[in-house]
Amino acid sequence: MHLSDDPSTSSKPVFDSDNRPWWRLLNRYHWFVFTVAALGWLFDTMDQQLFNIARAPAIRSVLSHDLGRPPTDGEVQEYGGYATSIFLLGWGTGGLIFGMLGDLLGRVRSLMLTILLYSFFTGLSAISSTVFDFSVYRFLTGLGVGGEFAVGVSLVAEVMPDRARPFALGLLQALSAVGNITAALVGMFQGYLTQHGLLSGDYGWRGMFLVGTLPALLTLLIMRRLKEPERWQAMAAESSAGERLRAYFGELFGNPRWTRNAVVGLLLASSGIIGLWGIGFFSIDLQRFVFRKVFEERGLPKEQIDGLVGFWAGVTSLTLNIGAFFGVYGFSIVTHHLGRRKTFAISFVLALFSTAFVFSCFRTIADVFWMIPIMGFCQLALFGGYAIYFPELFPTRLRSTGTSFCYNGARFVAALGPTMLGLLTNRVFKDYHEPMRYAGVSMCAVFLIGLIVLPFAPETKGQPLPE
Repeated sequence: MHLSDDPSTSSKPVFDSDNRPWWRLLNRYHWFVFTVAALGWLFDTMDQQLFNIARAPAIRSVLSHDLGRPPTDGEVQEYGGYATSIFLLGWGTGGLIFGMLGDLLGRVRSLMLTILLYSFFTGLSAISSTVFDFSVYRFLTGLGVGGEFAVGVSLVAEVMPDRARPFALGLLQALSAVGNITAALVGMFQGYLTQHGLLSGDYGWRGMFLVGTLPALLTLLIMRRLKEPERWQAMAAESSAGERLRAYFGELFGNPRWTRNAVVGLLLASSGIIGLWGIGFFSIDLQRFVFRKVFEERGLPKEQIDGLVGFWAGVTSLTLNIGAFFGVYGFSIVTHHLGRRKTFAISFVLALFSTAFVFSCFRTIADVFWMIPIMGFCQLALFGGYAIYFPELFPTRLRSTGTSFCYNGARFVAALGPTMLGLLTNRVFKDYHEPMRYAGVSMCAVFLIGLIVLPFAPETKGQPLPE
């Protein structure tokens, strides 16, 4: 098996005399691959965001069944943190497994398996009756959600022309915001039906998870036309899957170059993922708690309050992800001029200050329309960087495995984030007024990890993919 990592193959600058815009470099098949990968990731993120929107009412419902009484807001927050951490552990596990399978079995077959997996178990989440079975379904959903990203970005990275690659990957990640926005619209519709007495709160969150089964239809499209990338086919022809399996992790952690890249990528991803899943996405829960008090003070009936809070949870998710779309694609534009490391540094600083500002100052409906989009822009810009940067750190034979280790291995670290936020809220700051604010601001220090790691990160701007 040829495992050369001759730096001469990866240090040549990209030269392309064709000065057309990047999208004009793509043929019909390039666009087909991009569309399939974008839809897979779009539906993946829709599932994630449906969970974030439905988390509080779902936990309140199943926890009521377990406790035999209505849970307190602090208990909902704590157990919501546990469920989110379990989801992230499933995400990390699935990412590592399917990242390796993507290199062993091929990008296309692995992509189909991940989509089927997260679609099926998202649907089963709708029938949960206890915290235990809800968490089990979220873990199993996470297996598919985690695997889809590494396989999808590896597929796009290997099919696209070199000059188009960072822009295509940036747009791929930006379009994930469309999935989040779709979930937000589903949440708003559910809130509207609940507010007007057309749907009970319990059936509302269950219906949202049923919507998450739709991505299974995408596998039919994948099976018809998608082919394995030529880079992967050439690599697979040189050795058997068994030979590659024995070599993968040995090389990933035995070769200093790839080991350093893997550790750097893992820490960069951990910083942003904890920031988003341990703090940023809980801004929806913060909005629920703040607005529920406002509507209760107005003397509105419970069903109407549930509907209004659910509707505004959807709006909060919508505005966050509108900001995210521009932030993610904005990273690909800025990094084209400044390089990967400088753009990451700017993004980490902006994410820290915007998130702390939201958790300190968010109070009114008007804040949903300007504070939340700014935070979404700043936090999600980092994820545009991950989609561009991680495939550039590894050769073809390790690309899916290495990308998955960075992005999904970080989920194991990040799984501590939601649990920590829940414990800080319900225990450490429980005697404070609106304790979730103090918990969120305290945890913003996690973005400093990314800044500390950046000096050790290789600059890959203008370089071809390593072979």
